[in-house]
Amino acid sequence: MRDAVKGGVVEKVRLGRTNLKVTRLGWGSIPLQRAGEEEAIEVVREVVELGVDLLDTARGYTTSEGRIGLALKKVSRPVVLSSKSPVRTEKIYDEVQVSLKNLQVKKIDIYHLHNVSKMEDYEKVMGPGGAYHGLVKAREEGLIDHMGLTSHSLDVMERALKDDRFAVVMVCYSFLEPDAARRIFPVARAKDVGVLVMKPFSGGVIEKASPALKYVLATPEIVPIPGSESVEKARENWKIFTAGSPLTAEEQTYIKALQQQLQHQFCRRCDYCQPCSQEINIQMMMGLKSVVKRFGAGADAPAWIKAVVEKARSCTECGECLPRCPYQLPIPETIKKNLEFYNSLKI
Repeated sequence: MRDAVKGGVVEKVRLGRTNLKVTRLGWGSIPLQRAGEEEAIEVVREVVELGVDLLDTARGYTTSEGRIGLALKKVSRPVVLSSKSPVRTEKIYDEVQVSLKNLQVKKIDIYHLHNVSKMEDYEKVMGPGGAYHGLVKAREEGLIDHMGLTSHSLDVMERALKDDRFAVVMVCYSFLEPDAARRIFPVARAKDVGVLVMKPFSGGVIEKASPALKYVLATPEIVPIPGSESVEKARENWKIFTAGSPLTAEEQTYIKALQQQLQHQFCRRCDYCQPCSQEINIQMMMGLKSVVKRFGAGADAPAWIKAVVEKARSCTECGECLPRCPYQLPIPETIKKNLEFYNSLKI
């Protein structure tokens, strides 16, 4: 499926049973929080004018929903809106109302249960009084069209696909986290579930855009949603997408080298290391540098980042997590180094 837009002819894809036809490159709004408001609005306008027509945001992305709402008042192209909330009960219905107000629309195309990455959370959102039922109510009232689920756990995602209650799923996929191609995409395709791909740059760990995007775009029928806080970055991503070029030999070498370098450093967020006796969010602390890069740090950091860091200060370096990690990551050592990094950012 092809479509002509600014910058040339680009590929469109049907997003599973939603029957939404979207450009094969979407856009994520986490980085938008780092920009000033006027710049943020300009980024959204530019992304849409280039030809991106699926914009993803979330209640947890602070100013992002509101800035997208302001920007959409200044564009003429129609877009597909995707938002989400981490609320685990039927009160997610109220979150939908807030998202509608922020985005300044009457209906949101896709609304997700956000970051359901533990099996107990999945059981909660799907059980009596759970968030799933809040979204059913929102859909019945015409506030949303389709329900989705996002997760950093392939185990949870496999369970969700087996239960087959969602029209769209969102998973991590990059050349540092390739397992979704084997475990998730074939099942989603068979069940006609649309797939959005988050973290094609592995949360900023992959610094070169071209090999990162070419790698994920080589997989058909999925829609990656790289974010951008500047017009220049948005244009760079779009240029890579529309060029449609395969990975070069140099880029393939870069991928293999980074995979080998980070094999025993990069946290895949499987959570097999949990539970921590000190209740530390290990996966968040392992990836703290990329979290800070995306959300901000120091006095301007969101409260949840500060809470995670403060809890991590109780680490006793007991080592109970080490034998549980299937990738042999140096967890206590990395947490200590990341705490030192965070401390250095404070004024």
